[in-house]
Amino acid sequence: MLTVLFDGIATGALLFMLALGLSVTLGIMNFVNLAHGAFAMLGGYVAVVLLKDWGVPLLWCLPAAFLIPAAVGMVLERTLYSRLYGASPLDQVLFTIGIVFASMAMASYFMGAQHQIIQLPPFLGGQFHVFAGFDVGVYRLFLIGVCGAIALLLHVVLTRTRFGSQLRAAVDNARMARGMGIDVNRLFAITFAVGSGLAGLAGALGIEILDLDPTFPVKFMVYFLIVVAVGGTGTLGGPLAASLVLGICDVAGKYYISEVGAFIIYTVMVVMLIVRPQGLFGRPAVR
Repeated sequence: MLTVLFDGIATGALLFMLALGLSVTLGIMNFVNLAHGAFAMLGGYVAVVLLKDWGVPLLWCLPAAFLIPAAVGMVLERTLYSRLYGASPLDQVLFTIGIVFASMAMASYFMGAQHQIIQLPPFLGGQFHVFAGFDVGVYRLFLIGVCGAIALLLHVVLTRTRFGSQLRAAVDNARMARGMGIDVNRLFAITFAVGSGLAGLAGALGIEILDLDPTFPVKFMVYFLIVVAVGGTGTLGGPLAASLVLGICDVAGKYYISEVGAFIIYTVMVVMLIVRPQGLFGRPAVR
């Protein structure tokens, strides 16, 4: 049971990192970016190319898996996404779905349709024994540590820095923020780039656990949306708690009732949204 719990927490940590960028763009910037998975896929392929073709160690691939999707995200935000700020959610959904299919076609053309497999470095492979019946996977422990560090860093940036204060002001009232001398366009570009970079980093970290192929943006889109919907928007604590709950339930369901284990995460989502329609840490709508 402890092993299942630990693996569930590791899965939840990966879910949180995958959905974190979407939580930032949707909860902070009010933009429905369904192409979030495309940036995660890009980060994964960046890590694969650097590892397999260039022989770069995995830990050195992770900064590149963040920076390259972040740069691509900033370019797309300035040239395409910014034109749809304030547009209807339907327009945003249709636009980002188009980016998803375009990215899948490009990935299939350049990287092929096969699943990508990487070799972990020796210090991240294997398990270590804690006590009888409880073994801890080193790589999963590494995922939990990275997730916790990123969540803490992002919380500090958003709540304790001048940049975070300016960003919240720009989201609440962009016109007033511009009147106060805040460069709203720059804030949104940086925020979108960070969200895209976090997606790329999660995509690189998830290669060992998830199947990386050109269908990645569609295959895991529902997981991103479930985490954000259950956790609520406008907060980091909600998606983090939702990711851990969903990860533990998903792993436990597949382990104990394998026949229907794949549906457990959807059942948990429905129940939690019935109990808390606004999300775990979201605020109820004012009538």
